[in-house]
Amino acid sequence: MKKVERVNVIMRYINNRARFTITEIMQEFNISRSTAIRDIREIEALGMPLVAEVGRDGGYSVMHNSVLPVVRFTDNEVKALFIAFMATRNGQLPYLKSRQSLTEKLLGLISENQQEDLVLLNQILLFEGTNPSNPDLLDLSDLPHPMLEKLIQTLLVDRYLLITSEEAKNIQAYPVYLLRLYREKSLWLIEGFDLNEERKRIIPVDQLTSVTPYPDKKRISQKKIMEILSKQEEESNLVLELGPKAIAQFKKYHPLKVSLSYTNPYQTTAILRTYIHVNMPEELTEMINWLLFLGGDIRVKKAPEEIWKGLKERLRMLCL
Repeated sequence: MKKVERVNVIMRYINNRARFTITEIMQEFNISRSTAIRDIREIEALGMPLVAEVGRDGGYSVMHNSVLPVVRFTDNEVKALFIAFMATRNGQLPYLKSRQSLTEKLLGLISENQQEDLVLLNQILLFEGTNPSNPDLLDLSDLPHPMLEKLIQTLLVDRYLLITSEEAKNIQAYPVYLLRLYREKSLWLIEGFDLNEERKRIIPVDQLTSVTPYPDKKRISQKKIMEILSKQEEESNLVLELGPKAIAQFKKYHPLKVSLSYTNPYQTTAILRTYIHVNMPEELTEMINWLLFLGGDIRVKKAPEEIWKGLKERLRMLCL
């Protein structure tokens, strides 16, 4: 057992007892006397109010059988928490329903002066997605897709998932190893490794109909998955040179997996290298749209044929 884990377990162990001794800790956790004493001292330093009893039969007890002292917030910490809550309003975030109870607990911990400051902040600060006529912090008007929280609960236990998705009124099932769960352009997306096709796959959470753990016998090891992905992405198939206007557009928005390498000290020119999965229609369409978004201040040094075809088709449609 690692030290951090052991100290946490010991804290729970002694907090549930009216009294304990060093010998009991040694026997319960199979550690030496010196280790037990060091752990007890560390627990005291964390804030657990222990009372030592001297004498032959001495030991320790927890004052009032409680652990850490009451949490106190500074004025700036309270404002930081409150503004963070405000900024996430209508953000389609998981566990959004818990924000009401969190806010109530926060308000119950602070002084009347601090509460007045928060009321004023709530009146004058507005964030994207906020309804100015109803800026109540506790108003939950844009909950995320109901599958999002279930997905998170499942992946915290196991990242090998069997995902069922509804695409164009057709139900598709994908066994995936979840690489990332991320939010982009107001959509929650799964980036997973398809265990059948052995490639990355992007799946919108809004399309999910079910999420369950994938059977152990059919899994590919995490090490093998990373080796396959590394081989697939060894060579960039999209290389761009960006001028200052394109760099400005890049800073406004870019896909999460894309980054720049600046080619001069003033950061007015840059090289972009990435790998596009041309057999993934969603990724291909997104990249074509994004290249058009960058504008004319780019030079394409290398690109898959599918990118060229998509750009030509999109420009032809714009000219009609």
